[in-house]
Amino acid sequence: MTHTLYIALGTNLGDRLYNLRAALDAFAPNVHVVTESHVYETDPWGFADQPAFLNMVVRAATRLSPARLLSFLKKLEADQGRTPTFRNGPRLIDLDILFYDNLQLDTPPLTLPHPRLHERAFVLVPLADLAPGLIHPRLGLSVASLLAGVDRSGIRKFSETLKISPHPVDSRC
Repeated sequence: MTHTLYIALGTNLGDRLYNLRAALDAFAPNVHVVTESHVYETDPWGFADQPAFLNMVVRAATRLSPARLLSFLKKLEADQGRTPTFRNGPRLIDLDILFYDNLQLDTPPLTLPHPRLHERAFVLVPLADLAPGLIHPRLGLSVASLLAGVDRSGIRKFSETLKISPHPVDSRC
């Protein structure tokens, strides 16, 4: 069975556009990108003394379970050179599962939907590019409604899209 998911990507170290492209290219064959948001440059959140981020969101499909998807994304981050740092600190690449179908999950390694997405304009702005009417299954509000409730200052459109070529989902996942 194929699952629909939304993944947030962020980077603020090195060649930021390259980091996003490399992550998206590495999704195949486990994750098939269906569509992507614009890329936004955003002021740092949580810890201000660091470079600006590039952020985007993709709608994708996978056959991986939530746990396997999380493991896959964490390995991809490590393979791209992400090293542990402090919370909200600078990072080469950050990949967060925002939604996985309408699943609500509370386990120690993974909470779905992402527990703080409704507080973060840097996630909601690109998510609204793709799915403004998507209803948050815990909050019962659309992405557009959630976005209306956050401060969007410090978010600037950086590029239209990365124009990533689609990859098929691996049927073995």
